[in-house]
Amino acid sequence: MTIGSLRGQITVKDNDEVILDVAGVGYRLKISAPTYETIRVGAHETQLFIYHHFRENEQTLYGFTTRYECRLFEALISAHKIGPALGLSILSTYNPEQLTDIVEEQDTDALCLVPGVGKTTASRLVIDLEAKFKRLSMDARQFSTKIGSAITKDVRDVRDALSGLGYEAEEIYAVTKDLPIETDTSELIKLALQRLASNSK
Repeated sequence: MTIGSLRGQITVKDNDEVILDVAGVGYRLKISAPTYETIRVGAHETQLFIYHHFRENEQTLYGFTTRYECRLFEALISAHKIGPALGLSILSTYNPEQLTDIVEEQDTDALCLVPGVGKTTASRLVIDLEAKFKRLSMDARQFSTKIGSAITKDVRDVRDALSGLGYEAEEIYAVTKDLPIETDTSELIKLALQRLASNSK
């Protein structure tokens, strides 16, 4: 039997997992950062969509607040060399909207900001996800690859600089995805830092 969704009360919320009490049975679920931020412990009822992972003698449940995020997770872990742990890490770094944009723009450098994702894995992942995202066709969103988007060497240099300064991958992506082209790298870094400062207020 495969579990597709569960509805109950969150009794424990700890880092990347929760315990969901369903009629007296506590289900231990691994969750992404976006899901962690949207759920809370309490008496109210919570529904989570489930990916039920089977591995030899082990079963693990992954819970998501939306069917959309759950389907993205399924697409991720069906890609080459992407297991559940890395798939959850990717969805914890980029929310579903950002991840879809990254694949549309073929922005492999953004994926490389995720711990454990190298250049080869990122390139293969973009190719794999492009086809899968087209088939998903969820939330009435039209998927169309943006070939030739302006992910220039300067933008990559800015991302490397911000990463070296200790900024997180999601915030780096947010402030560099639409930087102006034909601008000096030093000016782009200043602009990105200004955006980061503004976002932190």
